[in-house]
Amino acid sequence: MMNILVATDAWDPQVNGVVRTLKSLAKTVRKFDATITFLTPDGFPSVSLPTYPGLRCALPTPGEIAHRIETAHPDAIHIATEGPIGTLVRHYCVKRRLPFTTSFMTRFPEYIAARLPIPEAWSYAALRYFHAAARVTMVSTPSLMADLAGRGFKNLGMWTRGVDTDLFRPERAIDLGLPRPIFLTVGRVAVEKNLAAFLSLDLPGSKVVIGTGPQEAELRRRFPDAKFLGALRDERLAAHMAAADVLVFPSRTDTFGVVQLEALACGVPVAAYPVTGPRDVIANNPVGVLNADLRVACLQALNVSREACRAFALTRSWDASAKQLIAHLRGIAASRSRGVQAA
Repeated sequence: MMNILVATDAWDPQVNGVVRTLKSLAKTVRKFDATITFLTPDGFPSVSLPTYPGLRCALPTPGEIAHRIETAHPDAIHIATEGPIGTLVRHYCVKRRLPFTTSFMTRFPEYIAARLPIPEAWSYAALRYFHAAARVTMVSTPSLMADLAGRGFKNLGMWTRGVDTDLFRPERAIDLGLPRPIFLTVGRVAVEKNLAAFLSLDLPGSKVVIGTGPQEAELRRRFPDAKFLGALRDERLAAHMAAADVLVFPSRTDTFGVVQLEALACGVPVAAYPVTGPRDVIANNPVGVLNADLRVACLQALNVSREACRAFALTRSWDASAKQLIAHLRGIAASRSRGVQAA
């Protein structure tokens, strides 16, 4: 049994694709003779982030990080995020010459540039340095891999995402009591998610937002006709998603967008811009519409077959995602084992 330590700054109570991805994988890897131990912000002091209102940043010490790693006795170490926890785990591994992998899961340069006058090139330079020490930097889509390669990132490897098709399925749909068609968006209510582009559209029926975040109060004021339902999880989230007619994914900066697969598993087509994430998930498959005019995408998505959406999602299992992750990490586990034997 291979013991994988995953270091992540993103964890409960956050509700996002990173957290859902990691938790889903923890369940799935057990099928393939592996377990995941998480090194998370739990138990560390924290401070609020001025650029990310509502989120808190863990403040671990190098000694505490070392203790947690050594207590876990991992065969392989994976760093999922580039925050304080990820940075200190990276330092621990580099100092001890331990191989590790990383993943590029969030476009922080674009998020930071949306809030502060910091050029994206500076942030990408910092991230390039961070990931350069990794044996493999895992990315979720071919277009993201091409983008990062063009920015000078090395040792890139694929790690796709999956969906829980037992949790997210059409039969869970409930009656929301709203005029149809129902256009739904799910995610953090923050400027980088570009929700105003969706909420400002002239569309029939109802617009629904699931999620919370720093831009929620502003958007509620600007768009009083939209329904803001707050953060929903698990069965409640699946039931509301399945009740929609179209999932609208207005973000231009997400590296993947797991919520797209969750909607498709519910039989709900996707409307989005033709950018990284939607371009890779939807591509030329008849399960959504990508258009530079988001209104056109929304209206055309109403004609997409819900059965085709569900059938497509059934081919995107977490098993495939887990196998990719384990394949990248088994090489590290083997090299660490050889190093221990040689010592």
